[in-house]
Amino acid sequence: MNDYVIKASNLSRNFGDIKAIQGLDLNVEKGRIYGFLGPNGCGKTTAIRLLTGLLKPSAGEIQVLGFTLPRDAQKLRLHIGYMTQKFSLYDDLTVQENLGFIAKIYGLSGRAKRQRIDELISTYGLEQTTQQLAGTMSGGQRQRLALAAATLHKPELLFLDEPTSAVDPENRRDFWEKLFDLSDQGASILVSTHYMDEAERCHKLAILETGIKRADGSPETLMEEMGAHVVEVASSDLRQLKQSLLVIPEVITAAQLGARLRVLLKNTVADPLAFLRQQKNIAPEDTLSLVRPSLEDVFVTCTGKSRQLSKAS
Repeated sequence: MNDYVIKASNLSRNFGDIKAIQGLDLNVEKGRIYGFLGPNGCGKTTAIRLLTGLLKPSAGEIQVLGFTLPRDAQKLRLHIGYMTQKFSLYDDLTVQENLGFIAKIYGLSGRAKRQRIDELISTYGLEQTTQQLAGTMSGGQRQRLALAAATLHKPELLFLDEPTSAVDPENRRDFWEKLFDLSDQGASILVSTHYMDEAERCHKLAILETGIKRADGSPETLMEEMGAHVVEVASSDLRQLKQSLLVIPEVITAAQLGARLRVLLKNTVADPLAFLRQQKNIAPEDTLSLVRPSLEDVFVTCTGKSRQLSKAS
């Protein structure tokens, strides 16, 4: 039987007439990295605030680490870490002072406090910045400081709301290595992102759109069960070819990637290569290849993104 750190059933949250979260069911396993994937405004932050007890649901049931929310929100806060989307530490305090302040909040003092802060400073590469004001740090440095603060009390469950949105690719990769280290040490992590490559790093993920969960599972399973064919086409006139393919009912989307056109076809098409060969704008010299689906393909097929792309084209 799976050991879940988060269980939510029919979870909803409204802000007036706006339905931010609609009927969300969620099961997050212990010791795993679970992702929320979706664009800005899809409900990722609202869902995290509900699961941390910062917001009360309009409907539904929530259990986090065995605590029932919102009733046990105060008790839960000692067992979780939360890294907000916007840097939330004090710009006018140094790295050392920020970590010291957070330590006091969680009741750490004396030798235990000093040892834990020294450990985090070493783990997150902050040795040269201990006396630097947080407000003067780079995006990557602030990110590492925020993660250090969120994990200072060794929480069982860590919530990260788009933690890498303001950092460069190298710092993003380094950050994810730290997350896998935490996962290997037994921590459970829920992270929200709009980056496809980050979502593929998660053990499991949910794709959110307008507050609705459109898909849920491991990245590999979602790609295998996508329900569409993916064909890449090399042609001399990709722009014209794209326009002609988008009007075909069997074509879900067509997107140009450099010198290739990536075409998603409904799985009702038995032979996608033969089907495309029959289209009038496919020239005999054009190259067609059936390729492996990506997580972006999954996102497009299970959300309204495909319709938006077609209209925009």
